[in-house]
Amino acid sequence: MQYKISVLIFLKNSQGKFLLLQRKKVPNKGLWSPIGGKLEMTTGESPFECAIRETHEEVGIHISNKDLHLFCMAAEKAYEGSGHWLMFLFTCDKPINDIPPEIDEGNFEFFSREEINTLPIPETDKTGLWEIYDKYHKDFVALKADCTPGKPLEFEIEQVIKSS
Repeated sequence: MQYKISVLIFLKNSQGKFLLLQRKKVPNKGLWSPIGGKLEMTTGESPFECAIRETHEEVGIHISNKDLHLFCMAAEKAYEGSGHWLMFLFTCDKPINDIPPEIDEGNFEFFSREEINTLPIPETDKTGLWEIYDKYHKDFVALKADCTPGKPLEFEIEQVIKSS
């Protein structure tokens, strides 16, 4: 299996609700997740450049590096048995207050952190991603997840760097 490299961007509105995308495509078809996408590796795109590009493409707002905080690097082994993912997770300090129009990838909605616990979300998000967000979104954490089908999902924290 090959590695795919991607970003997820956690956007909020002024009331602190998260903007999530209900995906129309695999992976995670029909499930709610933060926006994001794959790095354009042929151009040498960095994770920050990808987060900026994906935010503009998916929700139509312009952000810069200063609006982003990289809080997690996650290596997912054997996701859905089809590939490995190296993911960079960002928070965005620039609020988005309007629900963006529907795109090919899916439709958008704002949810409180408590509401997210009741939504259909990917198993990796339910089991680990949102807990990681809750604990480390102001810091930085490196982790790995074994997503091998037929085995219990396992997360292992490899390093934590606390913000000063």
